[in-house]
Amino acid sequence: MAERADDRLLRLLGIVAYLDGAGPVSVADLARRFGTTPAQIQKDVDALWVSGTPGYWPDDLIDFDAASIDRGVVHLTEARGMTRPLRLGTREAVALVAALRAMKATGAVQADPARSAVVQSALRKLTDATGEAANAVDVRLAPGGDRQVVAAITSALTAGHRLRIRYVTSSDVVSEREVDPVRLHTQDEFAYLAAWCYRAAAPRTFRVDRILEATETDVPVQSHPGSGEPAAEIDFAALFAGGSAPLATIRFAPRARWFAEEVPVESVRNLPDGDFEVTLRVTNPGWLRSTLIQLAPYVRSVSPKSLADDVAGAASDALALYDAGPKPVR
Repeated sequence: MAERADDRLLRLLGIVAYLDGAGPVSVADLARRFGTTPAQIQKDVDALWVSGTPGYWPDDLIDFDAASIDRGVVHLTEARGMTRPLRLGTREAVALVAALRAMKATGAVQADPARSAVVQSALRKLTDATGEAANAVDVRLAPGGDRQVVAAITSALTAGHRLRIRYVTSSDVVSEREVDPVRLHTQDEFAYLAAWCYRAAAPRTFRVDRILEATETDVPVQSHPGSGEPAAEIDFAALFAGGSAPLATIRFAPRARWFAEEVPVESVRNLPDGDFEVTLRVTNPGWLRSTLIQLAPYVRSVSPKSLADDVAGAASDALALYDAGPKPVR
């Protein structure tokens, strides 16, 4: 599974801070200390070598002794101030207080005593340093799901284990799935689990408060072709969030039921003939257009008319290109 960008950023910053105090360290020792491979340490050093402070001229960049690198030793010669204690303004400190209070309220932190202690310690120190300004910050988050469910998800994410879940959709359909968890995140008022779903054979996003049960297995998560870094996966929560986006109503045949199960829609209405109708907010017209074209055999109706015309026009253009066939090479 691809490494998360924030995990690598923490390691890069940690390498600079460690080398600044420890002096020259062998690549092998550095890899053991940071729980990675010597090859990854070499890549990290290459990335740090072209990083630095704004301006990014040679005198602004982090620097290493090139001769030491050739001998398998990492010797930091210029940290460019990356290890100086951070000084925050009042507005920056208050923003961090708000973020830490929000983090403290999440199920992922509450379910992990060690993580909770770290957040609480940082929050206490920052609140003391900020003084009265911190009292003006009031952060309240909606519940993120059952504590036992969140605890199982957090444990599986930490250990890299597969999950077995029971999930109820917005149309009250309960299913059992095996998933490889990727990340736990919040979007607006809800918490979501991004995962690879074996039932769908594709990445899926599950609303945590709709997960009825979660059991951590001892099966390691797998690397899935096309899943990539979580941030690059389809984040349905982000695609259809936003109260100001226009509403669309789509009627589907029963075989497209997955759409109502996986996409955070405003409402689902089951119809007497077995069809169902969803209402959702359209913040990514391109994604919706492409999806409706792929689901064309199961789409009964689309409104408003402007959306239906947009989808029909895109489908007609695609068919025209297909009918035209490849142009002869001259």
